[in-house]
Amino acid sequence: MAQTIVIYHSGYGHTQRVAQSVAQGANAELIAIDADGNITESQWAALDAADAILFGSPTYMGMASWQFKKFADASSKRWYTGAWKDKVAGGFTVSANLSGDKLSTLQYFITLAMQQGMVWVGQPAMNDGNINRIGSNSGVMAQVGPTSSAEEIPQGDLDTAKAYGQRVAELAAKLKS
Repeated sequence: MAQTIVIYHSGYGHTQRVAQSVAQGANAELIAIDADGNITESQWAALDAADAILFGSPTYMGMASWQFKKFADASSKRWYTGAWKDKVAGGFTVSANLSGDKLSTLQYFITLAMQQGMVWVGQPAMNDGNINRIGSNSGVMAQVGPTSSAEEIPQGDLDTAKAYGQRVAELAAKLKS
């Protein structure tokens, strides 16, 4: 079984709810990036020991939150040592609008993973109106209105996140064996 970690920043609880669904599907540990963009040394060590890492952030103004970006910039120490090379990677995001420029956030995660030498896992699920309703192949995109609570995220988006987490963990286990 592969050790999988979901690392995310959530400003208002929406991304946290999606992260919980991803982690449930992957049987993964959750690591929350704090409001100042930091994680602990033991959390860095857990990421270094993981077989798969899933990145998550809300999409704010067409990009990942500054707190996630601070974490990503700090991961350059891992790039220098090759600590995350050949790990499996995936990502997810949520925004208030149907497009919300979420693709920019997922492409940022893909670039981060590629710079780290990781192996990115896409979203193979076809849009069936419930699973992958937004039709993203790059990772998970979730959407809920600008005044909606995290509890109002559509169940299909959470089901998509759970299935994606499971896929990432299963592929990491295959590559590990």
